[in-house]
Amino acid sequence: MTNVLLVHTVPLWRASLASLLGAGQGIDVTTADRGAIRPALAGTGPEPGPDVLLTDLECPDALDVLEEVRSLAEPHGRSCPLAVLTRSDRPRGLRRAYEAGARGYIDKYRPVDDLCEVMHKLADGGRHIDESLAFSLLQVADMPLSPRELSVLSLAEGGETVSGIAQRLHLTPGTVRNYLAAAIRKSGARNRVDAIRRAKEAGWI
Repeated sequence: MTNVLLVHTVPLWRASLASLLGAGQGIDVTTADRGAIRPALAGTGPEPGPDVLLTDLECPDALDVLEEVRSLAEPHGRSCPLAVLTRSDRPRGLRRAYEAGARGYIDKYRPVDDLCEVMHKLADGGRHIDESLAFSLLQVADMPLSPRELSVLSLAEGGETVSGIAQRLHLTPGTVRNYLAAAIRKSGARNRVDAIRRAKEAGWI
């Protein structure tokens, strides 16, 4: 039996995905919101830990879900593989999933016939990347900016000042300037505006 923890904040989509997976042979599905991830992966919840954690990169709070999974993986490593439902034209979400250590990348527009087989494969220690996502994943894997540099550049793109970014991210203004300078250098840009333009064109922010 493969235990899948499905994390999704939209009730209708969550119920539909749970029904689809639950109809598969040897699949037991538990649905939850972001708050259930930490106890489930830490083994402190009332139920046995999941074999696979599945989330949709287009659901609200998806990036927060990925950040939660990534933070749990950092100190001790994470035995539960992460699988994401996504699209090839969502490079930012793919990048975050890659950084969170996702081992399954499932195209939302693929046939659903073997979705349960993918869950079993991941639970057994395998990896899965749909062919339609492979090129986009290669592109984001080669993206030179760190998560913090991306966050700073993204806030700058939204019009935040250096002091505003510093307050949002609990950094000093000098540290924010250093991150912006690194982002400009790594992206091969001439200045901050050019770095933002290049990052947007590449789908990083």
